[in-house]
Amino acid sequence: MDYKGYPVELIRSSRKTLSLEIAPGPVIRIRAPYRMPLTEIRAFMTQKSAWLDAHLAKAARRDERAKAAGRLSEADLDRLADEAVTYFSGRTAQLAPLVGVTYGRITIRFQKTRWGSCSSKGNLNFNALLMLAPPEVRDYVIVHELCHRLEMNHSPRFWAEVARVMPGYRSSLKWLKTYGSELMAAAGLR
Repeated sequence: MDYKGYPVELIRSSRKTLSLEIAPGPVIRIRAPYRMPLTEIRAFMTQKSAWLDAHLAKAARRDERAKAAGRLSEADLDRLADEAVTYFSGRTAQLAPLVGVTYGRITIRFQKTRWGSCSSKGNLNFNALLMLAPPEVRDYVIVHELCHRLEMNHSPRFWAEVARVMPGYRSSLKWLKTYGSELMAAAGLR
């Protein structure tokens, strides 16, 4: 199903009413009751065509402004987040044994001031924008956060652990300080 060339995603559930949403892409997302006939759903879309047209135009303008400003579109950001989930899950599992630690849940976010974090429970957060950084920079951030499982501070012992696992970490740290603000600006976070 599509609407004026835009893809339509139909999600059926036990809800009682219909709803419309413009998801990144842009994609029209319709939530409908399980048993509602497609004819009623299409009639609902026709009834809401003015709303759909206005919001699709708004999404297109937003993406155009982002591209003109050298910024990533919402679709680009969604793609980065999806890639980050896969990448950080796999790579963290590979690097954790080198550090000699375990960890909890991994969460991907778009953070304005951090590339990663580690909670006292061992849950790790990574900034999806790291997918735009070189692989060695991503590895540095993973190792940095895993080393917080040993030292929850930035003491000399902490940095010694980072250096033990990744002796050349300083070049990655320098890369983040040099180019990190450009990545944040590309995402509209600065």
